[in-house]
Amino acid sequence: MTEPQTTPRARRRTRRLAWALVLVAAGFAAWSGWSYQRIDQDALGYAQARDEALEDGRRRITELNSMDGGRIDEGLRRWLDASTGLLHDELRRTAGESRRRLQSSGTSAEGTVTDAAVTALDTRAGTAQIIASVQVKVTPRSGAPSTERRRYEAGMVRTSAGWKLRSLTAVPVRGA
Repeated sequence: MTEPQTTPRARRRTRRLAWALVLVAAGFAAWSGWSYQRIDQDALGYAQARDEALEDGRRRITELNSMDGGRIDEGLRRWLDASTGLLHDELRRTAGESRRRLQSSGTSAEGTVTDAAVTALDTRAGTAQIIASVQVKVTPRSGAPSTERRRYEAGMVRTSAGWKLRSLTAVPVRGA
């Protein structure tokens, strides 16, 4: 059997079709690579925001659970620096009462966040929710120190100075 002969016109059409397929494949490959890179960058940006919120949240919760009985004004300033919004307003409003109570008791507290996690993050709105377990060593003016366990749910807002606490709610610790 003899093979059918192709005409020059048919060969040109086949070549054009082959080149068109090559260009479509190259375009698809370029688009796929760009899309993958963009998704990867979005995921990386989200992970970085989550890590920043967690780190700042741990530090801010520690600050609100710590007070040096000999440096009360400095401690109250740290409380204000760690907060924003309604929580900040409440801490500022009650600063005088807190100062009197702390001076009277002479108690110091040293908070340590033992574990924390971001439970919600909205990078566009600049908000996050964090849960944290805190160990607080309380040292009265006289007497032996004691250790308390606390758990919190914290609302965070991204500000120009980093993530700050906008709410801090105690979550009851159940006995084991």
